[in-house]
Amino acid sequence: MQTTSILTCSPTWAGVKQGFQLTRERTVRGQTTVEVHFGITSLSAEKADAATLLNHVRTHWRIENELHYVRDVTLGEDACRVRMGHAPQVLAALRNAVVHLWREVKAVSCPEAIERLQMDPAMAKGLIGVQ
Repeated sequence: MQTTSILTCSPTWAGVKQGFQLTRERTVRGQTTVEVHFGITSLSAEKADAATLLNHVRTHWRIENELHYVRDVTLGEDACRVRMGHAPQVLAALRNAVVHLWREVKAVSCPEAIERLQMDPAMAKGLIGVQ
């Protein structure tokens, strides 16, 4: 098997300016694991040093954990079988709106927010401006 440096592929991948390696080490219940991830970016080294790239990666995972995980796990987005016409986009927009509205409910989790809104329909109506 031939190995190639990611940076030597840049002529093949238009726009690639940098490649980077991110090593994560974590310990769970006394067992340490190391994960190595590789990435590419169109940002030059002058525009994005290592600290900036790390911030971009962390921001990506923050969005993934705060929005996408909630949409998928709590709202079952990946299990949704709707695939035709504009319905998938409409449902995605509604899920985003619901996640945004939950942030107005004083709850420690999205499932708790759902429960509070189910028990207090007036609060739910108030969030969307309906009396």
